[in-house]
Amino acid sequence: MSRRPSYLDFDRSRYAWKPDVDYRAHPELYRVGRGEQGVLICQPYKDDLVQLWRFKTPGEAETSSAAIEVKFKEYLDAGDFVGADLARKFLQMGFTRARRYANYRGGRKYAGDDHHELPRGTGDPEMARSAEIFHARWKAAEANEDYAARKKDWKE
Repeated sequence: MSRRPSYLDFDRSRYAWKPDVDYRAHPELYRVGRGEQGVLICQPYKDDLVQLWRFKTPGEAETSSAAIEVKFKEYLDAGDFVGADLARKFLQMGFTRARRYANYRGGRKYAGDDHHELPRGTGDPEMARSAEIFHARWKAAEANEDYAARKKDWKE
């Protein structure tokens, strides 16, 4: 059975995050969303965090996730929920991307014109360790009481 990847039917006009918005200047336009939504769009945070984001080896994952965790705490200390939420999303994305490469050779889940799913378990086992590193920091960020309270307030 073939499932179409969701990105094939993506409607950019209905997406809540816009690349031409400065979310530091206009945090009221930011939406928390589900999962990693908006993480590679929301400026200037994307530029701050993407340069820190690496997961190719466990060593890079350790260095990268630690640096992003520092930014997460800096944003919280500065009262910048949007920055903290995006840093948390980068930690989550480190986990999900590393898992994708651990599960699928080359990180590709679908192939061909029919977008059939490729066999799982063909990926790089080293990436599983990178995923574990990011997972631990992502879950620690989500469990941070200050972050959780700010997220609840933001959603209300």
